[in-house]
Amino acid sequence: MRGLRKTGCMLAFLALPLIAHAAKPATDLPGATLPELLVWAERHNPELAAMQHDINAADARVQPAGALPDPTFSVEWRDIPNDSDFTLAPSRVGSMKYTVAQTLPLGGKLESRQRVAEAEVEKARRQRLALSATLRAKLATAFIQRYQAQQNEILLKEELMFLREVEGIAQIRHANGLTPQQDALKAQIEQTTLKADLVTAATEQRQARARLNALLGRPASAPLAEPKALPPLPTSAALADLESRMLSANPELLAQSAAIAAAQHNQDLARANRYPDLTVGVSPIQVGNRLADWEIMLSVNIPLQQTSRRSQEREAAEMVSAAQIRQDVIANQTLSDLQEQLAALDAARQQEALIRTSLLPQADLTFQAALASYQTGRVDFTTLLDAQRQMRRARFGQLKALLEQYLRLAEIERLVGEPL
Repeated sequence: MRGLRKTGCMLAFLALPLIAHAAKPATDLPGATLPELLVWAERHNPELAAMQHDINAADARVQPAGALPDPTFSVEWRDIPNDSDFTLAPSRVGSMKYTVAQTLPLGGKLESRQRVAEAEVEKARRQRLALSATLRAKLATAFIQRYQAQQNEILLKEELMFLREVEGIAQIRHANGLTPQQDALKAQIEQTTLKADLVTAATEQRQARARLNALLGRPASAPLAEPKALPPLPTSAALADLESRMLSANPELLAQSAAIAAAQHNQDLARANRYPDLTVGVSPIQVGNRLADWEIMLSVNIPLQQTSRRSQEREAAEMVSAAQIRQDVIANQTLSDLQEQLAALDAARQQEALIRTSLLPQADLTFQAALASYQTGRVDFTTLLDAQRQMRRARFGQLKALLEQYLRLAEIERLVGEPL
């Protein structure tokens, strides 16, 4: 009986695993702590790596966008003799004209093109930040799910150990004629149920491991370190003024702002196309073996296709309006999502506090009373099992409410665009 009481007290007062700051893992395998996983993913995630190449490619387009077009060089053979001794030798034709020409775009076209390219670089950078924030949220979710499955397995194994001891006690009491055989059978049925739950917990751990490895850019079956701890939850002060922080730091909003800037610069470029391009040329004239004359040439293209240009300008203006509307849509949606996640976080906090301060102590008192009464024969085995189930539900409920806060926090950090 002393062993049963000791096990029961251990079950009743066993606290949830402490949540500590991340410690350096003993092995080189990732997975022990969430911050370590985030650092690993930032370095190894293939999607982030691909987007970095996209950024580099966009950055490489900035300089060419603002550069002058290549000059042209042309040669003219002039006054070729019309006789049987045809030749293109410069000394035997009337004259040679060598022309070097450079086109100079007017109206600020080069500057507008370069600004469009720069805005595209900024947009690509912001999109990578948005992907990084989404990846962090997915990693946090998978890590928390794996941690929850691990803690569920620990709790279930403790419950299973307790039920095995209870079964032994029930067998002894039955042998002494104090309880019916059904008590031991009920304990065995309860153990079978817990074993099925253990299978579920193990499966959930494997699934979470596969998700984590995919996000880390590793094979699905690659080993991971066992999750050790969760980072501390942020204080109430860290959750203050989140709306303004989100509007200024949300990666999707910033990416859309860059898209608006690109559309506006493209609109400036469409307007600049009203102006012609100037071409300047210099031509030395060779007669025989000597440089006889020089020619200077200026030419402009005639912007006659005004209908096409106006259509291009309307297109650019519509693209600006569309980008601005999309920004408003994203802002409204992210504000709504933020309030939803904050409400869920607050609910999870209240539930965890209620279970920890009220339900868990009540379940413990009920369990202790049922355990003592069963030992003296004042209650039947079913009453003890019901009390034990209530204790189990309270402990699992506290763990679920606690980890629900982390899940909501991961989504909040994704929306805000930075850790809290």
